[in-house]
Amino acid sequence: MAIPIVDSHIHLFPESHLPTLAWYDPDGPLASQHSIDEYRIATVSSSPSPDSSQSTYLRGFIFLETDRISAVDEESGKCWSHALDEVSLLARIIVGTPIPGEGHREDDHRLCLGFVPWAPVPGGPVALERYLALVKERTGTEEVWNKVRGVRYLVQDKPAGVMLQSDFIEGLKWLGRQRLTFDLGVDARQGGLWQLREAVDMLRRVYEGTDNEKESNIIFIIGMASTKCHSSWLSLLLMNLSPDHLCKPNLRLPYSASSESLTTHPDFVEWKSLVATMAQYPTTYMKLSGGFSELPHLSSASEPDIPALVERLRPWTDVIFDAFGPQRVMFGSDWPVCNVGGGGNEAAWRRWKCVVEEVLERRGLNEEQRRGVWGQVAVNAYGIDISTA
Repeated sequence: MAIPIVDSHIHLFPESHLPTLAWYDPDGPLASQHSIDEYRIATVSSSPSPDSSQSTYLRGFIFLETDRISAVDEESGKCWSHALDEVSLLARIIVGTPIPGEGHREDDHRLCLGFVPWAPVPGGPVALERYLALVKERTGTEEVWNKVRGVRYLVQDKPAGVMLQSDFIEGLKWLGRQRLTFDLGVDARQGGLWQLREAVDMLRRVYEGTDNEKESNIIFIIGMASTKCHSSWLSLLLMNLSPDHLCKPNLRLPYSASSESLTTHPDFVEWKSLVATMAQYPTTYMKLSGGFSELPHLSSASEPDIPALVERLRPWTDVIFDAFGPQRVMFGSDWPVCNVGGGGNEAAWRRWKCVVEEVLERRGLNEEQRRGVWGQVAVNAYGIDISTA
């Protein structure tokens, strides 16, 4: 039986929404519509078919907010309107009622397994409660509201100290009580390792500040990283912190065939130590995503040497698997951001999947562990259901 893939990290935006994206540049590589229609083209080699002869098939995705123009403090709610419009887009996808030109169809509803909207986390519980009440209004139905599995607020482009503010910490605890995850986006390469240090301090404060059983099981999800889109629910009341894209490590550090020049570099040594510290908290997860945005760009004209790419990534992926174990690592593509460095829409998703397959092969994972990385870990962390048609 083929293994279902849950793509735990994708973004979607129709052309009509482009001006509402905080990072939008008319001349940028992502300055066009990226909808489910384009995602289907990207993933055609893993089309949804559990009876396929392939070893894996795409079951669906988890949508992550796309960094809309927004602000934490908003008396009238106007600066929340673009983020709420994104919620309305996801509601239309989930119930199968597309607007012409948005790039999705009625039967695409089964692909969206969950979504993680933007939320004003630094505003603390008061702002979060007000905002998420508006999110619930926009979802319209319980079917859509139940797909809201967590929130994201990007800190990778924010000044130092944001994650350590008391309202931010209390906001994370409030999310945990609501059974919502928090996806953490930091950038250790472009932003600096201080971001990862601050995230570790944030985790410590959150866990040390819990004084009851409901808050002591807060869950976090972390990831590897993209650069363009600044960009859980379990038992009891949990929050899932997911660092995006392996915490965006500096994959461009000096590298040689022996990899010693990399693994002894001070930045790598510190990154490894900080990741290991994060992993000590049993309710943190890591996303295996975003590598193409940090590696030298691949050509669309010729296929890359996948084993060589895997070997280049191996020091970093070994740290992730050694620290978190396969039971807390999940596959994500970071589509469409992966297209920018991965060779374009018709190649990048497939290439990243091949890279991950080779990584899992070299790690010697058994079938159950592979099923976990490809989908079951995301199911557990986000509390989604892939059993329904």
